[in-house]
Amino acid sequence: MESELVEEMKFMSPSTLLNASNIGELKITISSTPSPHLLDSNIPKTPKSPFSAKILMSPLASPMKKALTYMEEIGQLTKLHDPQDAWLPITESRSGNAYYAAFHTLSSGVGVQALLLPLAFITLGWIWGIISLSLIFMWQLHTLWLLIQLHESVPGMRNSRYLRLSMAAFGEKLGKILALFPTMYLSGGTCVTLIMIGGSTMKIFFQTVSNSDNNIIHMSTIGWYIVFTVSAIVLAQLPNLNSIAGVSLIGSISAVTYCTLTWVISVVKERPEGASFEPVENKSDVARICSILNAIGMIAFAFRGHNLVLEIQGTMPSNLTNPSHVPMWKGVKFSYSIIALCLFPLAIGGYWAYGNLMPNGGILSALDKYHGEDTSKVILGITSLLVVVHCLTSFQIYAMPVFDNLEFRYTSNKKKPCPWWLRTGLRIFFGCLAFFISVALPFLPSLAGLIGGIALPVTLAYPCLMWIMIKKPKTYTPSWFVNWSLGVLGLVLSVLLVFGAIWTIATQGMDVHFFKPQ
Repeated sequence: MESELVEEMKFMSPSTLLNASNIGELKITISSTPSPHLLDSNIPKTPKSPFSAKILMSPLASPMKKALTYMEEIGQLTKLHDPQDAWLPITESRSGNAYYAAFHTLSSGVGVQALLLPLAFITLGWIWGIISLSLIFMWQLHTLWLLIQLHESVPGMRNSRYLRLSMAAFGEKLGKILALFPTMYLSGGTCVTLIMIGGSTMKIFFQTVSNSDNNIIHMSTIGWYIVFTVSAIVLAQLPNLNSIAGVSLIGSISAVTYCTLTWVISVVKERPEGASFEPVENKSDVARICSILNAIGMIAFAFRGHNLVLEIQGTMPSNLTNPSHVPMWKGVKFSYSIIALCLFPLAIGGYWAYGNLMPNGGILSALDKYHGEDTSKVILGITSLLVVVHCLTSFQIYAMPVFDNLEFRYTSNKKKPCPWWLRTGLRIFFGCLAFFISVALPFLPSLAGLIGGIALPVTLAYPCLMWIMIKKPKTYTPSWFVNWSLGVLGLVLSVLLVFGAIWTIATQGMDVHFFKPQ
């Protein structure tokens, strides 16, 4: 009798189950039913790579080997309807927890783009700089909460990918148009940028700690890009998002440490001569407006990682009594408390230390320029090494949605999981493609303002509009008013940032050079 009921439930939607006449009896029956993995032993599992199994598995992040023996609630029926989730890197392991969520969120939420925050204060000044940083921080924290709640907007149905949630909210075609490019850019484009920054910082590290007659420091920038890319590809053989939790922990510690070291050293050292806090004068009102927009764009772009929140939450188990949004929100609150303790002192302390003398490379460039001679090589070397480690670890979490999308194409066509050799080949292919783009388009970071403006709605606008489309709050209620206002404001801000970036490029020019990384 129970087996017949289970077979019937495989083809029932969660809404049908929730509308059952005797929900109490149904829950008792389900709770004594084996897990989806045990119910359907014919569903093939993703073959494990012998490399990841033997030498690459993170001890801290190894997914739990104990299979679930019982279904606790109706929410666990998701895998009965979508066995493909068990084949893809993001959702094949659902043994995540609040700690893993904190590691992933912190590693992806703090990055080298935060080192540019003092540049925004040069245009905005003290008061408006702090106000803008505070408002955008609270804004993106609100949209994070919305995404976490929307992950399971319908019991039993999980939106474990940003693109899927966008399609559920705006429709399949419009959802793809709005979210596909920004999310893929934030993943793939960030990996390209990490190769550039990581490879260049590797070169600086060896120049700092090695003797001048050491041949290794004379290697070209492209050579260092290759070293970084190979290291990233080897680390990318870890099978899924849960398996890199230990890697994310290392990346989180590295990011927090080098951010803290950078602003502490800058504040402790003597301020360079000529540093002032007078606002930079612009030749025209349009130039001034564009400078302000560019500064706001720098602050907004410092808070990245929203395209990964649903994916991180998708690694957690969930049911009606213990929904995944509870541990996810705990992990996010902890991680963003640490992020605030990194970004606010970095922006305020960096601007206090260098003022208008801050170079375009940010506070790390300022530290090297003004205090490179009077700072211990050990400290400078450790800071550079931490940047490299964080770039390597961030590469893994930002590349995971790309890996997931590539395998989704294969599993959709073949109706079976990727063999381990194909999974390895896809990850090598992506690493080589990212390396090629980093070498071919070394001026790509100069377009960060333009592309950041295009991707900004993913962080500040889309979550508010998706909440309205899915939750449908009553008209003129606080939830309706706040989310409509923030959603429209985010879209307008995105358009203004794109305009400002184009104007800046047109008036100031851009050094375009192909296949010549500096």
